[in-house]
Amino acid sequence: MQSNWLLYTLITTGLWGLWGAFTGIPSEHGFPDTLIYVVWALTMIPPAVFVLDRAGWRIDRDRRSVVLGLAVGLLGAGGQMLLFRAVQSGPAYLIFPIVSLSPALTIALSFGLLGERTGKLGVAGIVLALCSLPLFDLQLGQAGQGMGLWFVLALLVLVAWGLQAYFIKLANAGSSAESIFFYMALGAVACVPVALAMTDFSQPINWGWSGPGLSALIQVLNAIRALTLVDAFRYGKALVVSPLVNAGAPLLTAVLS
Repeated sequence: MQSNWLLYTLITTGLWGLWGAFTGIPSEHGFPDTLIYVVWALTMIPPAVFVLDRAGWRIDRDRRSVVLGLAVGLLGAGGQMLLFRAVQSGPAYLIFPIVSLSPALTIALSFGLLGERTGKLGVAGIVLALCSLPLFDLQLGQAGQGMGLWFVLALLVLVAWGLQAYFIKLANAGSSAESIFFYMALGAVACVPVALAMTDFSQPINWGWSGPGLSALIQVLNAIRALTLVDAFRYGKALVVSPLVNAGAPLLTAVLS
């Protein structure tokens, strides 16, 4: 059990860090972030088919599994939609440090509602990880920026992604990992029309290999990361897995970049 959660957590961290180092390349070549989301949602389908085949095409259909599974998918996708809107109206150097604190909500919920605990060394690691998260994106010396809609949206993304991680852990208590990932993929695909509606098709869009083609290769890493994250939460404590993944992945991204 202990080796399983650590293995899945390290794989998740590695895939997420690798994805983070390359995910911005398609947008730099003229492929919008909203369409990158569409590509990511579509890349969730092959892993979903794989895990369903592994499970004998059986998924949990009870109300709890469906509600929690769709909540995981919609909170993740909805948070991404809100983030798109936030960065359009506010400063990214302030938005991303706020959003990066989402594990704090996951930890609080896991501690208070699930009764998860860890030792003194674990507490020290969690505190250091939470302190480090905003520093990856914080840029000092920038011009002052008044609080507005972007601040509210950033807080909503923080809540959405914090709740998503908590619900993954909660869903694992009664649902199979295959079912959770299936509903997660379903929620991601359901938000594709929203992403398309947010896309400005009047602007030039790179439809070549360096656009959707390269994006698909990169987003596969994120799709597999979502699958291994479910297993990491299944075997490990949410108040440990969440800060480890969210702090380790940006560190790897920074080193690779």
